[in-house]
Amino acid sequence: MYKAIARNKRNTVVILLVFFLLIGGLGFLANLAYGRPGDYSIVVLVMVGAALYAVFQYFLASRQAVAMSGGVRITKADEPRLYRVVENLSIATGTPMPQVYVISDPAPNAFATGRDPEHAIVAATTGLLELLDDAELEGVMAHELGHVRNYDIRVSLIVYGLVVAVGILSDILLRMAFFGGRGRGNNGNPVVLVFGLVAMVVAPLVATLVQLAISRQREYLADATGALTTRHPDALARALEKLEIHGRPLRRQNSSMAHLWIADPLKPGALEKLFSTHPPIAERIARLERMGGSF
Repeated sequence: MYKAIARNKRNTVVILLVFFLLIGGLGFLANLAYGRPGDYSIVVLVMVGAALYAVFQYFLASRQAVAMSGGVRITKADEPRLYRVVENLSIATGTPMPQVYVISDPAPNAFATGRDPEHAIVAATTGLLELLDDAELEGVMAHELGHVRNYDIRVSLIVYGLVVAVGILSDILLRMAFFGGRGRGNNGNPVVLVFGLVAMVVAPLVATLVQLAISRQREYLADATGALTTRHPDALARALEKLEIHGRPLRRQNSSMAHLWIADPLKPGALEKLFSTHPPIAERIARLERMGGSF
């Protein structure tokens, strides 16, 4: 179990390093093609812009996610079963009690958000509460609290800011290429210009794929953390199996928060699965079953 958590953490660090190399390389290429020799102002501008955007999202993303999902905050009197499960898990793990929300939607799903454990939010749909038994619900909520304890939202915000930076930089440079003439730093070298244009088109796609890879790694890590918390990985595996069988698109879909849910809320087709924010549920179940044998 601990090996699985450590492996997923290492994989996420590697992917983040690749992401920083990608955006740094794109910025350097932009300076080579359009900037003055020795002037790295474009790289600085992109990094600063991405940092500012990440800070903005850091403080506001949680409330935005709840508003977009249509969640309603509850107390123990409103939904005692869900509230007690979250409360017991918080006590067992020494995690501050998060705010608990219920979303009126027959699609079974749940998500967590928050910049740190002191500002955490967990939410579950009415469909999830109706579908799962107590042990399965505990497994799902342990998974969501695992996201909080592992600071997954913070990682996601950093990556999202970098994806936005890559997209903005690529768009600006493509416009400069078509409407602004040749750059001053490359002395009109057509090879550099063509290579730069190709990189600017491909970079946002690569950035998105890296973002999705990180999201998938965090799902595996949250599964492992949740199973370690409850010491009952089979319950979470059963819950995931039910989500696979009974899953359906949410009424209020939003692709920008798809990565937050325990199961993909968009139900993508065969081609779109390449860009899915979640690993295959069958693989997640297989990993949990292997973890169960290690207790």
